[in-house]
Amino acid sequence: MKSRYRWFVVCVFFLFMLLHQADKLLIGPLTTSIIETFGISKAQMGAVFTGALVVGAVFYPLWGYLYDRYARSKLLAAASFIWGSTTWLSAIVPTYPAFLATRASTGIDDSSYPGLYSLISDYFGPRVRGRIYGLLQVAMPLGYITGMVLASTLSGVVGWRGVFYITGSVGVLLSILIFFGVREVPRGKGEPELADLERISVYRFDWKTARGLFRRRSLRLLFVQGFFGVFPWNVITYWFFHYLETERGYSSDAVLMTMVVAVLVLASGYFIGGMVGDFFFKRTPRGRLLVCTAAVLLGAILLAITLNIPPGNRGLFLMLLSLTALFIPFASPNVTSTISDVTLPEVRSTAMAVQYFIESAGAALAPLLAGLIADRSSLGNAILLICVSAWVLCSLFFAFAAYLVPRDIEALRRAMRERAERERAEKGTTSISLG
Repeated sequence: MKSRYRWFVVCVFFLFMLLHQADKLLIGPLTTSIIETFGISKAQMGAVFTGALVVGAVFYPLWGYLYDRYARSKLLAAASFIWGSTTWLSAIVPTYPAFLATRASTGIDDSSYPGLYSLISDYFGPRVRGRIYGLLQVAMPLGYITGMVLASTLSGVVGWRGVFYITGSVGVLLSILIFFGVREVPRGKGEPELADLERISVYRFDWKTARGLFRRRSLRLLFVQGFFGVFPWNVITYWFFHYLETERGYSSDAVLMTMVVAVLVLASGYFIGGMVGDFFFKRTPRGRLLVCTAAVLLGAILLAITLNIPPGNRGLFLMLLSLTALFIPFASPNVTSTISDVTLPEVRSTAMAVQYFIESAGAALAPLLAGLIADRSSLGNAILLICVSAWVLCSLFFAFAAYLVPRDIEALRRAMRERAERERAEKGTTSISLG
């Protein structure tokens, strides 16, 4: 496959993730306008957020199955169309109950990323997947900033409904680009053992292979750590703005400036983390997970130091907050890469869907837990306790997974060698028959 076309696919998927995340997250800055339009309470608005999260979690297993059964590129085009159409519906509806239902339906496409990562794993080999996944995941924090910019600049001009019309239209246009521009790749084409074969047999999801995922001991540990690993992300996402305003005395402008700097640094951490993981993976099969172990421990230490800086020392606080943000996303591209390193190509979407489904459970619990702790102590203590505890716990899971992962990687490589031998044998038999 031509290298130039592979990078075209990466650019399309980066654009999809960037704008999809912007659409998903811009509802936060638009919350006040939406509450005023429908005359609803904060609790009712909270139900809107929860509805989309619940629907997204429920659809992870279904997307995973569909991606491993059918053409991933066409399903991704369908996901983009669903994004656009459900966002349009959210803009059209005149009443709160209808808005609650349509906004919940936007969660359908929120769980569509496993197929994207699976398809990319067949475009790029194991030795570079970390940096490719990291590059794509940069789109998520940049999408968050894009959403804030769109909401702040356009809502006063076209209203919140107009903003949704714009982002919904983008989703429909991207679905057309993906449908006609992104080609499906045979599952396993990115594996070194199969890369030189002109033709690869079609491998699709089957239940026996899917059940075998849970026999991978390193994968089971990654699933468990995923539940706890999202606690810090969601606590920071939902509570850190409020923490800066109420406990550190930041104005709205100061909060925005601080968070934009931190998020931009955090975005670079995805790509850097993926590169570092690739570097060490080339030296040892434990490399990616050792990077995860070190990164979460370092993040815990830096966050503890950062939150204990006196409120008046904003310069030092911003510097250490940015340094913490750099290491926080290191684990993400390396976990995604490790899932590809230990699973057969025809069940990778399912494996990633299981990972994200488990993470969704942790995502739903974390903000509530932080609120309960904050009511009894302080928000700063809640953020610190939850983040540090979760990262220390995750470091243990990563360390044990790093110990076990070489055996699981070798099992996959052995399966790929056997598959390549069968493919060559069948090709030789066909050649003799034709001769």
